[in-house]
Amino acid sequence: MTAAQRREQLVAVGREVFAQRGYEATSIEELAARADVSKPVVYEHFGGKEGLYAVVVDREMERVLDRFTSALAAGGSSRALLERAALALLDYVEEDTAGFRVLSRDSPGSYSSLIGELARRVEHLLGERLGERGYDPLVAALYSQALVGMVAQVGQWWLETRSPGKAEVAARLVDLAFAGLSRLDPEPALRHGGD
Repeated sequence: MTAAQRREQLVAVGREVFAQRGYEATSIEELAARADVSKPVVYEHFGGKEGLYAVVVDREMERVLDRFTSALAAGGSSRALLERAALALLDYVEEDTAGFRVLSRDSPGSYSSLIGELARRVEHLLGERLGERGYDPLVAALYSQALVGMVAQVGQWWLETRSPGKAEVAARLVDLAFAGLSRLDPEPALRHGGD
């Protein structure tokens, strides 16, 4: 096996083990044993468990961000964008379950980084839509965090339940988000408390 092939093998084994056991519960010994190599081989390629984990997380972040970006690239109505965004994340959960587990499990900071990056990609689109409707586009950051967070949190829940089906989950998410977005008050205020 070439060095490049060995590296890819270790990344694949790392993805599988980190998804099953989480970062903390995974040992360098287990990674080496599953790859049928010695511990020094893992150290040679990645410097240790942390280095391998960083490569696995980076690849998964790119994988989900690529899906999300592709889903939003086609443009369309606000509702169509919401539908494609929700389905992109749920497709990733369904088709790349191990990758989603790596990102959402006990990974230090990677899931929150992913949510933040997804929200930034939604923010400019949402800002444009809000501006077109006469709303302050500066609140797009707040709304994009809320929308992406809602979809991501449901994605974690759906990872374990898988019921109802993906299309229904996406439709309900979009319905909730779209109903709220279509009724935004340009000057919202608390009605029952607050300062």
